Amino acid sequence: MSAVDTAEPAGGTATAPVVTARITPLSTVQHGALLTWRSLLKIKRNPEEVLGLTFMPLMFVALFVFVFGEAMMGDWRAYRDLITPGIIAQSVIFATIGTGVALNTDIEKGIFDRFRSLPIARSAPLIGAILGDLVRYLLTVIMVMLVAVVIGYRPEGGVPGLLAATAVVMVFAFALCWLSAFMGMLLRTPMAVNIFGSVWMFPLTFGSSAFVPTDQMPGFMQTFAEVNPVTHVINAMRELLAAEPAGESLLWVAIWTAMITAVFFPLATRAYRRRA
Repeated sequence: MSAVDTAEPAGGTATAPVVTARITPLSTVQHGALLTWRSLLKIKRNPEEVLGLTFMPLMFVALFVFVFGEAMMGDWRAYRDLITPGIIAQSVIFATIGTGVALNTDIEKGIFDRFRSLPIARSAPLIGAILGDLVRYLLTVIMVMLVAVVIGYRPEGGVPGLLAATAVVMVFAFALCWLSAFMGMLLRTPMAVNIFGSVWMFPLTFGSSAFVPTDQMPGFMQTFAEVNPVTHVINAMRELLAAEPAGESLLWVAIWTAMITAVFFPLATRAYRRRA
């Protein structure tokens, strides 16, 4: 919906109509969906991005299972079952850095200047970019699971457990995307976003239960790992895939997801308004 205002100066000559858009929650959703489609079109135009998101996790599965499996647990099959949820979570979490990098790149190219001139919700470009990226991350989850199944991984939770575990990591990734978007708006170059994103992603992923049980870590590291939100995500995924009760882990995932989103959604939107 829009309102048309015609300004008339003192000389009596009417100026051109000025169109102001009335943004409603429904229109925000519509604008976000439209820009999500724009983000998805990048997959077709840049298939190498998808290859990058899928090849690296596949390499991690092969290296960790077959190189470290025997040394870590004496049986690569047991280690495969332990780290498959961890590799999925790690791959998706690291991929969220790409959200901030892509947004920063779009700003440098002036694409957001065009969005600013359109009668759309100010948060729609951010929403569209993040939802489009989540589709890419889903492809990563599918590829890792396919490779794990090929080498013998059979989760007892079956398809329901797999879908639930995927939903857990995707919901948490949605929250992290807002953190990444905030960095993309705050930092000046895509390289800076990539570097700073990796700085805090490495301790979050490797300082979790992704590759080693927390009870085998030194005291100070065990304390950090047990409060690490990534540990709660991975524990919830393992429990769902194994058809075990996951109530406590899911509760912590929900708490962390809500807190991260509540903090960084408004920060990212505000930073976008200032910069774009």
